Amino acid sequence: MWILVLQRMALDFFLDFLFFPFWWYTKGAKHALLFCFHLLQDGNLRLSPWLWIRNVFVPMFGQRDIGGRLVSIFMRLVNFIGRSAALLFWLFAVIIIFFIWLFLPVFVLFMLVRSF
Repeated sequence: MWILVLQRMALDFFLDFLFFPFWWYTKGAKHALLFCFHLLQDGNLRLSPWLWIRNVFVPMFGQRDIGGRLVSIFMRLVNFIGRSAALLFWLFAVIIIFFIWLFLPVFVLFMLVRSF
């Protein structure tokens, strides 16, 4: 009985080994892309630059005089620019993470062949 289990395990291992590249570049890539999309959504939720631009004309700290309004507009625009730049940097980081996912098996195979 144990020989049948051993044969089945060997067959499953061999088939999983052959199926791995197909999974990596189809379902695995889809999963990684969704993960990267959720990372980008989380970054947008944390930085929320559009929230700052929507409230650009709302006076900060209730100061409704002209000086308070000007400082409020200036600070919110600076904040919007900084948060947008951070979100753009985060977008590039997420794209790099996705491309690392795609090229990791090729890199590992290249380094394995190169080591021999």
